[in-house]
Amino acid sequence: MADENIPERDADPADYDAIIIGGGPGGATAAWYLAKAGKRALVLEKETFPRFHVGESLLPYNMPIFREMDLVPKLKEAGFMEKFGAQFLLPRGDRKAQFAFGNGRFATEPMSYQVERSKFDEVLLRHAEAAGAEVREGTAVKDYQIEEGEGVTVTAQNGGPPEEFRARFLVDASGTANFTGNREGLKELYEHHRKVAIYGHYRGVTLPEDRTRGDILIYRLENAWFWFIPLSDDRVSLGLVVDRSTFKERDLSPEALFDETVRRCPLLAERLADAERTMPLRTIADFSYRNRRLVSPHLVRVGDAAGFLDPIFSSGVYLAMMTGKLGAEGICEAIDGGNALNAALKRYEKTTWRYMKSYFEMIENFYRQPFFELLVQPDHRLRLADAVVALLAGQMEGGWAVRWRLRLFFLLVKLQARFPVVERFKIE
Repeated sequence: MADENIPERDADPADYDAIIIGGGPGGATAAWYLAKAGKRALVLEKETFPRFHVGESLLPYNMPIFREMDLVPKLKEAGFMEKFGAQFLLPRGDRKAQFAFGNGRFATEPMSYQVERSKFDEVLLRHAEAAGAEVREGTAVKDYQIEEGEGVTVTAQNGGPPEEFRARFLVDASGTANFTGNREGLKELYEHHRKVAIYGHYRGVTLPEDRTRGDILIYRLENAWFWFIPLSDDRVSLGLVVDRSTFKERDLSPEALFDETVRRCPLLAERLADAERTMPLRTIADFSYRNRRLVSPHLVRVGDAAGFLDPIFSSGVYLAMMTGKLGAEGICEAIDGGNALNAALKRYEKTTWRYMKSYFEMIENFYRQPFFELLVQPDHRLRLADAVVALLAGQMEGGWAVRWRLRLFFLLVKLQARFPVVERFKIE
C-alpha cells in the first residue's frame, strides 16, 4: 500500500498534530488520547460548556474506556445515577422484558451511568484539557482546507476576526452538525427509518428503592416508544420517538402529540401523574444516517460525525467515545509513521461501520412486533437473550458465541411473523 507522506515533525509548519472540531464525548475522548500520547491537540468547540444535550444513558462497555482514561473517580464524585439494567414494557405493564447486565453470560460489565449530559460532557472536556489538550470554547469552525501531503488549515471565529490554525490531522467530532460530511456530500439517511424525537426533563417522579432504580425504561406502543431515563432522585429524561410520517399525518404540535401519546400509555401516565416538566419540549427529526467515508488523508470522522443511530439502545455516547479512542490511536500511528492515511485508520473505518451495522440491525428489528414478542418470552435453553443483553451492554467483540445466537434470534423474528414460535399478542 502506498501511503501518502507528510513532512517530518522538525520540518512541519503545522501548529498542532490534530485539530478536533467539537468538544462532546467523541472529540474530548480523541483529544485525551492524543494528548496522553504526547501529541499537540486543539479542540475547537462552538458552544461554551456546560450546555444541554440529549443522549443521557450510557452503556456498561463505556466502563473499560472510563477506567483506561482514569475517569471513574470523577464520575463517582459527580454523583451520576448508577445503571444496572434495562426494561422493555408494554403500555399497561402486562408484558415486559427486564435485563440485568450483570446476569448475562456474554457480558462482563455489570453497570454504567445515567448522566446529565451538560455535567458529564464538561467533566470529559476538562479531563482532556488536564491531560494537555488545548480547548477553545465559543469558537466556531467556519471552513477547512486539506492540502495533500501537507496537512489541514482550519478557519475559526470567536466573536472577532477569523483565525487560521494548521495541523497534520483534522478530527471531525462535530456531532449531528456533520460539518465535513455535509461539506463533502457524504451523508446517507436511512430512508426507511425516518423518525421524530420529542423530549424533555421532568421532576417529581417516584423511583424504586432497589437496584432497578437507575434502569432505563422503554415503553413500547403500537407505532411509537418512550425512553424513561432516571438522572437523579428527582429528575428524569423522557422522550417520545414516532415515525416521521405519523408526525406529519397527525398534524399536531410536538407538545400535543407528546401528551396524547402519554395518555395512550397508562403505565407511564400513572408515573407522571404528579410530575412537572422542567423545560420546554425539544424536537429532532430524520436523525439516523451515516457517512459514506470516515477517513481520508489528514481527516478522520468520529462519533455522530461518523453516523448517528436511533437512540433506542443508547449507543450514542458509547460509539462516540469508542470511535474517538480508535480514531486517535490511528492518528498517532499515522503521525509516528509519517503517513497521512494508514492501515490503522482504514481498519478504524471498517470497525466503526461494523459496530454501526450491528446496532442498526437490532434497531430495525425492534420496530417489528415479532421482535418484541420474542424479547418478552425468551427461551432460556439456548441463551439467546444473553446474546441480546451483550449487544445492549455494548459488547461488540463477543465472538462467535454471541454472533450465532444473534443470527438465530433474528431468524426467529422472521419466523414469528409467519409461523408463531411464541404467543402473539397485541401491543395496545
